[in-house]
Amino acid sequence: MGHTMIELKYRNRLGIVALAAAGLITMSGFRSSPEEKWRMVWHDEFDSEGKPDPANWGFERGFVRNNELQWYQPENAVCAGGMLIIEARPEKKPNPGYRQGSRGFAGRESIEVTSACLITKGKHEFTFGKFEMRARIDTRLGSWPAFWMLGSSIDRVGWPECGEVDIMEYYRGTVLANVCHGLGGREKWLTTKKTLAELGAETWSSAFHIWTMEWDEKRIDLLLDGQLSAHFEVPGDDEPGKDNAFRRPHYILINQAIGGSSGGDPSKLKYPVRLEVDWVRVYQLGA
Repeated sequence: MGHTMIELKYRNRLGIVALAAAGLITMSGFRSSPEEKWRMVWHDEFDSEGKPDPANWGFERGFVRNNELQWYQPENAVCAGGMLIIEARPEKKPNPGYRQGSRGFAGRESIEVTSACLITKGKHEFTFGKFEMRARIDTRLGSWPAFWMLGSSIDRVGWPECGEVDIMEYYRGTVLANVCHGLGGREKWLTTKKTLAELGAETWSSAFHIWTMEWDEKRIDLLLDGQLSAHFEVPGDDEPGKDNAFRRPHYILINQAIGGSSGGDPSKLKYPVRLEVDWVRVYQLGA
């Protein structure tokens, strides 16, 4: 039968990487100016079987945000067949943070579903560049996958003052691209949406797609398969007495959430729910 699909995919991938590293193409289909070329500065192709590379990724742990159903743990992320697979699955066990009579996460006696959230915090943090992920997402009701960035200052200034960019998130039949920041003591959101019906419904959902952020000191552009989804003017976060969140380092997060405040009712989901990531790549402009 000749070469396997994985071998062919790998050879094709190497060719694309070489061209991109040389500045001849960029992964969203745009060509940089003759004076400036995109240079790959970090990437993960997920070609080694087993656990994600600990030099690249850490993990969030436990119940984290948005009243989501899942408990995050590293065990739900694995590299197999040239991809990172983040899998949400039913797994009942005691909640170690349970407090009788409490509200919120502490009021949950049991963990019902587990999943994973990978982060580059403290390992790889970036200011400006091109950030891309090729992935296939689960678009059933209750699934809430995301590829996003948070300001590394979050532990110092909190959210949303640290800044957040949702290069991709999906829930309830809608693919979103968002920018969030704090201005005048309030949350400010730029949100754009495309429905599955607009994109191609089940045909779109069954395919892999490329999500991109291009970010410099003046603007943030978010793209889906090379098409502009959202545009944000970075000076829009300028405010006396504070740093501009989008001129400071950010780190990458990739996660598969379930339910919660936006993900929709997961009660009829059939598990597992998978986020399949082919690669993640970061470029910066250089000679």
